[in-house]
Amino acid sequence: MRTRPLKVALLGCGVVGSEVARIMTTHADDLTARIGAPVELAGVAVRRSSKVRAGIDPELVTTDATALVKRGDIDVVVEVIGGIEPARTLITTAFEHGASVVSANKALIAQDGAALHAAAEQQGRDLYYEAAVAGAIPLIRPLRESLAGDKVNRVLGIVNGTTNFILDKMDTTGAGYQEALDEATALGYAEADPTADVEGFDAAAKAAILAGIAFHTRVRLDDVHREGMTEVTAADFASAKRMGCTIKLLAICERAADGGSVTARVHPAMIPLSHPLASVREAYNAVFVEAEAAGRLMFYGPGAGGAPTASAVLGDLVAVCRNKLGEATGPGDSAYTQLPVGSMGEVVTRYHISLDVADKPGVLAQVATVFAEHGVSIDTVRQTVKDGEASLVVVTHRAPDAALSGTVEALRNLDTVRGVASIMRVEGE
Repeated sequence: MRTRPLKVALLGCGVVGSEVARIMTTHADDLTARIGAPVELAGVAVRRSSKVRAGIDPELVTTDATALVKRGDIDVVVEVIGGIEPARTLITTAFEHGASVVSANKALIAQDGAALHAAAEQQGRDLYYEAAVAGAIPLIRPLRESLAGDKVNRVLGIVNGTTNFILDKMDTTGAGYQEALDEATALGYAEADPTADVEGFDAAAKAAILAGIAFHTRVRLDDVHREGMTEVTAADFASAKRMGCTIKLLAICERAADGGSVTARVHPAMIPLSHPLASVREAYNAVFVEAEAAGRLMFYGPGAGGAPTASAVLGDLVAVCRNKLGEATGPGDSAYTQLPVGSMGEVVTRYHISLDVADKPGVLAQVATVFAEHGVSIDTVRQTVKDGEASLVVVTHRAPDAALSGTVEALRNLDTVRGVASIMRVEGE
């Protein structure tokens, strides 16, 4: 066993970074045995050095992150500061000065993963980012390594704990969106500004990463169709329950039926209660993978939080350190298929559409005619009249999203349709 330690620089010492430092210290002997050499925390870059950080030698703390990654004696840089800059520059600088990188930065990997992988390959370094997608859940490594000999056709998952907590509370307690969000904020699941979560930006970044790995092609954040879940209502949940469904904010990455393209999307959807993802509660994450030979696989666990995310970071750290000792690098970017990324209009899906309509004869016939004119087949229709107000709930068969969107626009132009109360896709069947 090598006695000279591998030196680690930590960029960021917040909720995740402080847990990384703690585990490195408390599990030092185990990490040494697993890696084959000691690992030493050689420096910690922070914004404010005056803050006391329990368990971390103040002598290791610096506000000059650039100088830290340029030292030349650093073997691995762990980046947990997030955002695009200065993280991107620090990572590329680390490669240039001999260090491999472990990152939890989903936004950066989704936006510039290809360029970062190229920079790592040019310098003969590793870039690992298991913690960027689903916290403690082992997902990237199974997709990139365990399923490397298989063909993945679909990845369907709940990859944001905040939104799952909110939707779960709306489902189980009958709470409205704002009430559920307030509870999530009070419990620390939601940020003071929850936009990145509830509008789907966080999940979209993760979907881009997952699609790129699963389908061996370039998928950027801009390629991902994104819809938030702020418009989901108690009435939507009531409709879902009547169908034997619940509602989740899903990240869906799939290969086209002809194999010629891929799509990635994030949006709220109804899923049957019989589907494994329907039972994912609270702030947990779960990802359902469909592969040609392996069949259906599900990965489940805590998708955020200091200790769970640090667990994924440390797993990558061990792998990168082992590679360093063996003078090798692990799997890099794989985009050999170069498949085009299709638009949302090409996606084949089902719709649940709730319409406020006039209470008069012939309305159902007019609505059915619009669906027929757009080539969309109707699965079920439910018509109700209460206190003089009439409504139609239509569930379609699978059809291209563009055809369904065109149908909805045509319905809005009918004199007998007073409004489209809600539109939601139906997935997981």
